[in-house]
Formats: sequence, structure tokens, C-alpha cells
Amino acid sequence: MQQGIIEVYTGDGKGKTTAAIGLAARAWGRGLKVKVFQFLKAAGESGEHWAFLSFNPALHIYPFGTGEFIFDQPPSPKEIELATQGWEQVEEAISSDKLDMVIIDEISHVINKGILPLEKVLTALKGKPERLELILTGRDMPEEIIELADLVTEMKLVKHPYQKGVTARKGIEF
Repeated sequence: MQQGIIEVYTGDGKGKTTAAIGLAARAWGRGLKVKVFQFLKAAGESGEHWAFLSFNPALHIYPFGTGEFIFDQPPSPKEIELATQGWEQVEEAISSDKLDMVIIDEISHVINKGILPLEKVLTALKGKPERLELILTGRDMPEEIIELADLVTEMKLVKHPYQKGVTARKGIEF
């Protein structure tokens, strides 16, 4: 790819991860080199994980979480450990200059919960190779990242089945 940009998908509406996963599938289908990192999510818990494994060759998702983190509670020591170790892999992927696209799913939560320092994330984003496409997702994306990004889409909640008590559905929400 000639010119990569930083894309952000944020807001309180549904579809942030879905948008990023769609971009990964499109890029992979065109032969681009893609890595998908998911913070706070456990291995094998999402439908996209299983779908990507069926690609030939498979597109792997790298999860850094237990899947037990609840956004309105403090992260567990295990979540902190996994996110910290995961960030090292993300930094390596960004700086490697071997990839065309890197997706960093739910990054806003690990920043906003104080697991990763915002300045550390900003430094990595600012140092990206020119051709690398970076996609970041998560609610309440820090304003500094929004300002740095080239494309920002805010998903706005208008109505959601959760409001009627419908819980997350396998194959639809995860």
C-alpha cells in the first residue's frame, strides 16, 4: 500500500469492531498483510475468530484478555498482565514495516482504565510506517487519538435491543 492512514471507530453505538473486521476481511482478500489484535477479549469467543480461521490461509486474531472484564469494574491483575504483554506485540507489529494493516480493537478501554499510558500509545501511532493502515476501535476514544487520526467514525446509539433486556447473541454481537 502506498499511503496508510489512522482510522478510528468509536461511539456508544454498535458496529465498531464489526467495521474493523470488515476492513480486515477486505484487505486480506486483496492479499494485504493484516494483523488483528483484540484487547480484553478471550481467544475463540468471537465469530470473527472462527470465520478468519476458515480463510485460506487463515487470518489469526490475537486476543489479549480473559473475556471476563466488565467495563464498569476495575480490570483484574490478569487483564492488566495480558494487555501489557499484548501491547508489546502491537508495538512490534506497528514498527516492523512488514504489514499493510494493523487493527487494535478495544484500545480505548485499556487506555481509559489506566492499563496503558496514552502517551505510549500515541508514540507508537505517530511512529507508524507511512504505508501502514492503522484501525483503532472502542468507546470513549481519547481526544488526542481522535485529533491524530485521519478518519474518525462515531457510532451513535439510537436504539438497541439491550434496552429491552435482550442479551448479546452468538453470531450477531460476538
